Amino acid sequence: MIREVTGIRKIRMLYLQLLYRCNFTCLHCFHGKRLQYADAQVVRHAKEELGQRVEICTNGYRIERRLTEIAPHLDLLRVSLEGVGSTNDGMRRHGSYQSALNALSLARDLGVPTGATMTVTSRNIGEVLPLAGILARLGVQQLKLHHLRPVGNAADHPELLVTGPAAYGRLREELAAADLPLEVIVDEDLSEHGAPQLCAPTGGPREIDRIEADPRGALTMSCKAVGKDSHAFWYEKSAGRIVHQPSATDELTLAVPDVVYARA
Repeated sequence: MIREVTGIRKIRMLYLQLLYRCNFTCLHCFHGKRLQYADAQVVRHAKEELGQRVEICTNGYRIERRLTEIAPHLDLLRVSLEGVGSTNDGMRRHGSYQSALNALSLARDLGVPTGATMTVTSRNIGEVLPLAGILARLGVQQLKLHHLRPVGNAADHPELLVTGPAAYGRLREELAAADLPLEVIVDEDLSEHGAPQLCAPTGGPREIDRIEADPRGALTMSCKAVGKDSHAFWYEKSAGRIVHQPSATDELTLAVPDVVYARA
C-alpha cells in the first residue's frame, strides 16, 4: 500500500512506539498529553522469534534491573540526554542525568552497544561537545543530534527554540574540528538551509530512513510530522493490514519534509 501511493521502495527501519506512558514530562517532548497512556513491551519476541535488530531509546532512569534482563536481546541501547548535569535535569527530571550515565555504564559492562540522542535547544547548544566527550569516555559509540520540533510539550516552551541559524553553523564547525572519538550524526535541519527531501506522493524520495508506528496504529512517514496528527497511513490491528486514509492535512498532502541525517 505504501509503495503504491508514494513510490517509496525501501524503508531502512520500523520505529515502534510500544507505549506512551513515561515517568518523565520533558519540556521538549513531542508526545505531549499522550504520555499518560500505556501499552506493552515486546523486546524478546522481536529478537528471538522475528529475528529483528532491536534498538531501545530510553531516558535511562532507574532501568538497571530491566536492562539486565533484556540485555541479551538488545543490539543497541540509546539514551536521551539534553546536556550536562543540571542542564539535562532542568529539561527532564532531577537525578535523570546521573541515572542515564549509570544506565550507559551498565550497558557497557553487559556488552550492549550504546548510543545517545540530544535535542538541540537554546539551553544546551553550548554543551554538545562537553557531553560528547563525557559519553565517549563511557564507551558510547554514537551521538545523534535532533532539531527541536515545536509540537507536544515543546509547543508550550518557545524559549527553547534556537532562533539564529548561525548558531547551528558554529556548532557544525566545532564538531568538525573536534575530532571526537565517537560518531556524531546531525539532523540536517541543524543547518542554514534545513533538510532538502520531501515526503511528497510524487517526485519525492524512493527511500526513507524509517516509519514510526505509534500505539494507536498511526504510521508516520517523516520525523517532522511526529507529534502531529497528520498520518496518511494507519495499521488496522484487527485486520492486520495497512490502510491509506488521505486527508487535507496528512503529511503527504502537505508534503511534510523528511529528516536527513549526516555524519559530522
